[in-house]
Amino acid sequence: MAYPRQPLFAPNGAVATSQPLAAAAGLAVLRRGGNAVDAALATAITLTVVQPPSNDIGGDLFAIVWDGERLHGLNASGRSPAALTREMVLAATDRRGATPVDALGGAQAEGPAMPARGWLPVTVPGAPAGWRDLHERFGSLPFAELFTEAIGYAERGYPVAAGTAATWARAVAAGGPTGPEYAEFDRVFTVDGRAPRPGERWRNPDAAGTLRRIAESGAADFYRGSIAAAIDTHAARTGGLITGDDLARHTSTWVDPVSVRYRGHEVWELPPNGQGVAALLALNILDEVDLAALPLEERLHWQIEAVKLGFADAHAYVADPERVPVPTAALLDPGYAAARRALVTDRAGDPVAGDPERGGTVYLCTADPGGMMVSLIQSTYLAFGSRVVLPGHGFALQNRGTGFRLDPTHPNVVGPARRPFHTIIPGFLTRDGEPVGPFGVMGGHMQPQGHVQLVSATLDAGRDPQAALDTPRWYWHAGRSVLVEPALAAEQDLVAGLRARGHEVTVAAEPAVFGYGQAIWRHSAGGYVAGSESRVDGAMLGW
Repeated sequence: MAYPRQPLFAPNGAVATSQPLAAAAGLAVLRRGGNAVDAALATAITLTVVQPPSNDIGGDLFAIVWDGERLHGLNASGRSPAALTREMVLAATDRRGATPVDALGGAQAEGPAMPARGWLPVTVPGAPAGWRDLHERFGSLPFAELFTEAIGYAERGYPVAAGTAATWARAVAAGGPTGPEYAEFDRVFTVDGRAPRPGERWRNPDAAGTLRRIAESGAADFYRGSIAAAIDTHAARTGGLITGDDLARHTSTWVDPVSVRYRGHEVWELPPNGQGVAALLALNILDEVDLAALPLEERLHWQIEAVKLGFADAHAYVADPERVPVPTAALLDPGYAAARRALVTDRAGDPVAGDPERGGTVYLCTADPGGMMVSLIQSTYLAFGSRVVLPGHGFALQNRGTGFRLDPTHPNVVGPARRPFHTIIPGFLTRDGEPVGPFGVMGGHMQPQGHVQLVSATLDAGRDPQAALDTPRWYWHAGRSVLVEPALAAEQDLVAGLRARGHEVTVAAEPAVFGYGQAIWRHSAGGYVAGSESRVDGAMLGW
């Protein structure tokens, strides 16, 4: 008999993430007197070493921080190279063809798509600057001290976790393009051409050197020093567009999180260029629907249809707000939610965007004895990002430019020095302005719908964070196609009922499709209660 995982109750602080060694690194920092931001950074930095298919030094980062009084948001995503143009991408697509990906959940129009690999989708990595900026505002321990565990694992090696090994093996088996820009990938990330096996010791000494330079320079070396020069040189030699000037111009952006009310709580996400508004749009629609009183089939139907409508608007309007206005406030207006809610019938729909009034990823969360809490997510996207690995430095560059559109009329059209539609989103829950806690579900297009399902399981079904994370999930990709986990399919007549409503339901056994999540809530009796993903190597630790 399989017993369900129980939540963690911790009196002082907690760390939850998808890899136990990284969670332990964060907990060690808490126990040394570091705060929740210190613990989040130690965890995030260690994740680049111990879970490299999903995130790396060359990726992006977003975070929400409760400082004890209010929420702060950090958008540490990078921009496209100044030399990148739509015409350049179209010319390359005509020559080689593009590899369509799940960046926009199948919602892109037919025709040319951004390539998934190589230099064209590479944007400036924002994670190292994000680590620095979070530490400068909130950190308490020395910045370099937060790199200790990560550097040690990179230098001396560590046994690869089973879930990470499975993701790694899928990525290597899928293969990739060839060319001088990819030459370093096999040397760094394979063992005699294969992925490391579960429990096999793996080292990345080049990454240790890179992390040490970032730690000692406060990330300055990455954007203006020897690492920046190495990226510039490798791009110039192998057909890339990113330059030292692009790296030197990079800045993170502090933003105010945005929210909607749901069941007497406030659900918080970061504003665009991320897709968090898709989750808020869906929850805004569902807040006037008594899901707890509905049969499971009808409850899931409402959730799926609300998520479709949320994605339709997110895909139509989310872009770089520094370049084009994004109607975030209008999209989240209750009146607009009512109009969108009216579109839901008892049949599966094919929603389109409304017209509001204008005006591979890892997730972690931490909490400390002082009440500070952090929701943080970082990624290179897909598996190993662009697969362009910087020689002698041990890390892959992200391919976030895959999120751009090639439609010249779209606000998210590819172009120079702009941020693309971004899939990674941290979440946070409050009630009447008081913190409940951080949460997130990673997994590309799954993330907003994972947020909706986690919040609903918590507030509609009254489940603790572990039980909410363990609730069987569904995944909507595009059109009327819906994947469900086997545990949902086991519910009597559920699949048949959804199919009768017009949903094209498939039972999928692959857990990676349904995302991996974490959550930490403040406990009414004091301390915290935490949950971590049971579909992968998730761990929640506390003291």
